[in-house]
Amino acid sequence: METLIILFFLPFLFLVADSQRPGFVSIDCGGTNNFTDNLGLDWVSDNQFIYGTGANLSVPSEKRNQYTTLRYFPADNRKYCYRFNVKPRTRYLVRASFLYGNFDNSNVYPKFDIYLGATHWSTIVISDADTIEVKELILLAYSPTISVCLSNATTGQPFISTLELRQFNGSVYYTEYETQFFLSLSARINFGSVSDDPIRYPDDPFDRIWESDSLKKANYLVDVAAGTEKVSTNMSIDVNRDERPPVKVMQTAVVGRNGTLTYRLNLDGFPGFGWAVSYFAEIEDLGPTETRKFRLHIPGQPEFSKASVNIQENAQGRYRLYEPGFPNISLPFVLSFAFMKTSDSTMGPMLNAMEINKYLQINYGSQDATLISNLTSLYPQADWAQEGGDPCLPVPSSWVQCNSDPQPKIVSIILSGKNLTGNIPSELTELTGLVELWLDGNSLTGPIPDFSRCPNLKKIHLENNRLTGAVPSSLVDLQNLSELFLQNNLLSGALPRGLLNKNLNLNYSGNINLHFEKSGMKRIEILIASVVGASVLVMVAIACFFIMYNRKKRDSNEGDVTRPLPPQKLVSYLSNTATESAHCFTLLEIEQWTSKFEKQIGSGGYGLVYYGKMKDGKEIAVKVLTNDSYQGKREFSNEVSLLSRIHHRNLVTFIGYCQEEGRNILIYEFMHNGTLKQHLYGPLVQDRTISWIKRLEIAEDAAKGREAISNESFGMDCRNIVHWAKSHIESGNIQGIIDPSLRSDFDIQSMWKVAEKAMMCIQPYGRLRPSMSEVLKEIQEAISIERGTELAIEGNSDTLSKSSIHSPLHAGSPDLGTCKPFVSLDDPIALPTAR
Repeated sequence: METLIILFFLPFLFLVADSQRPGFVSIDCGGTNNFTDNLGLDWVSDNQFIYGTGANLSVPSEKRNQYTTLRYFPADNRKYCYRFNVKPRTRYLVRASFLYGNFDNSNVYPKFDIYLGATHWSTIVISDADTIEVKELILLAYSPTISVCLSNATTGQPFISTLELRQFNGSVYYTEYETQFFLSLSARINFGSVSDDPIRYPDDPFDRIWESDSLKKANYLVDVAAGTEKVSTNMSIDVNRDERPPVKVMQTAVVGRNGTLTYRLNLDGFPGFGWAVSYFAEIEDLGPTETRKFRLHIPGQPEFSKASVNIQENAQGRYRLYEPGFPNISLPFVLSFAFMKTSDSTMGPMLNAMEINKYLQINYGSQDATLISNLTSLYPQADWAQEGGDPCLPVPSSWVQCNSDPQPKIVSIILSGKNLTGNIPSELTELTGLVELWLDGNSLTGPIPDFSRCPNLKKIHLENNRLTGAVPSSLVDLQNLSELFLQNNLLSGALPRGLLNKNLNLNYSGNINLHFEKSGMKRIEILIASVVGASVLVMVAIACFFIMYNRKKRDSNEGDVTRPLPPQKLVSYLSNTATESAHCFTLLEIEQWTSKFEKQIGSGGYGLVYYGKMKDGKEIAVKVLTNDSYQGKREFSNEVSLLSRIHHRNLVTFIGYCQEEGRNILIYEFMHNGTLKQHLYGPLVQDRTISWIKRLEIAEDAAKGREAISNESFGMDCRNIVHWAKSHIESGNIQGIIDPSLRSDFDIQSMWKVAEKAMMCIQPYGRLRPSMSEVLKEIQEAISIERGTELAIEGNSDTLSKSSIHSPLHAGSPDLGTCKPFVSLDDPIALPTAR
């Protein structure tokens, strides 16, 4: 289908979901049958309602039926949306999951964006074929429908495995900022869990997923203090307040028997402003003289350290929920936190659960979104009306064009030949930014409406319909009108005389009952102009035909003499000029310098590297890229442009390029001392290894190189290497990625400092990644630690007891020191407050 649209008729889905809980919808993307899972949740297939392509998966580690299929979409510039009916002014949880499973047999890990309406929700970055990526959002519905859209594929194809909607009751997750921000889940943890399995429906009536604190996975808890002990109870817990966590979650907890609970947690989507809550319930029997009082400590942020907590006192009894938290707190990507008993307490701190969400600013989209929603509701069965989402964002619907304003307006409606019937919709007359309106080739009836509320209209195409009545005089008042096509309708009466005085391309033929008010002179002039114009076009076409014919004949008579084409200059899409600073060599020259690629000196995922020597004696390294190293001529051109603009003493000199006979070739200076890889792991090691401080100095020099001059990335990426290192760092096992040849000749603090900054550098959004100056600063501080000239360990305040610093891994992140109170767009807030 032309539009490749996705639509869900939610009345059907809600009927299915009524058997479990009102407001629950579970969509099995790519599935073919409806089913009920072992939790009692009813899943419905999207097979009957959407476009896109379904695919089957076979992932040995995943047996749930909803993860045996997925639906994927073309990697183009369109958006593909699921649309839900919701109740306005009601809060919902929306959850999407993605299991790649190498469904396309390409091993190209997809990267694409997911939107909630016009709001960018997240960038989906697949780094492992068998790992499920889950994104969760809490929102206050502000219209009768919401749309979840996939768009902007960077690599691979957009796909989705499941999509779930869960309705909340009452004031659950109420915030003062819910009309301005969604809540994007970063962590929801069940402490003291008796197994690795998460807790969700039916234990949680809202089907939130509470992850076990014992689960070892990326982005999870490390740095657990000595003396941390799990406790549990079978007693019922009163949770009927605030966010109503499940009783089963509150029946387990961790206790710091040595007086301290400490953790380090990576927060997905941070740094940024967030909503953070701890859940407490006293589930141990305390003696008459026993007390449990403790306080929160966030290293480097004393202003957010809470007053002492007495669970029984604050909850007004045992086995009752107490939920303190911050509705607006600035948090880093790497969060270190601790709960420490006070000096007058006999028992260590207790923690049952924790939840952290990031504020995600709402983009309410185009100014015409409501009008377009009303328009599309008139044509529920039409493909073009089912695209869903905002008409302009993240990309325009296939039948509209929008301007580039922050809150865009529609400037063009293109509904030619869409089988439209009935009157021209009144919504079209209220699009104040409309410049072009194409409704030709339909079966529209009734009169031409008043377009005076569309003062920018330049082109109106209503030809080949069944419109009746007179041509309205209000068209005369459209000062910018330059095209008015009304031919082949059933219009009648007199054309407004004012139209004859406008510089207007007017066609009203085929309306036998339509005429001018008085003189027909203007009509004759228009018809003559049309005939003359048509004659000129015919003559030009004939002339072009003979010119091309003669040229073709001349070329065919030149015989078989072949002339080699000169090297083609590449034009970079990063600028408007040719890459003149990069020299373009011929393939013949390169073959002469390399003796036809005789001596191979390197290889990799990008291709092969050969040794060469130019005529002037300069030694070169010739990198011949594989055909799949780049995604085409545009990417190669941009790469050449970037390399030709970067000059630095720490970077290998780029000499030139060649692109002939389907080959993409880059030419660099030859390095006699070998590569860094050869010095680390290759034949140049020779029982000598590069020390950690020397490696830091190399990294320092590299960081002093590329200011970033492009937001794009080029060439083969290192996604597998990144995933390998990331999984070790996030699980706290930094030893797993340290070169064994370093033995113990390094300071673990400097190692963690570099590792955590590296984690920041691979965030999916540019705004979350540090600048090169920040990276350089961290490397230099790590060098200072190694040299012993400066103590740069941050995050351990004097009030933190030594028992919390239980291992050399407990180093505070330098980002923890930047703490700002959250400020609403309308109402400034001085300090965060407890719930």
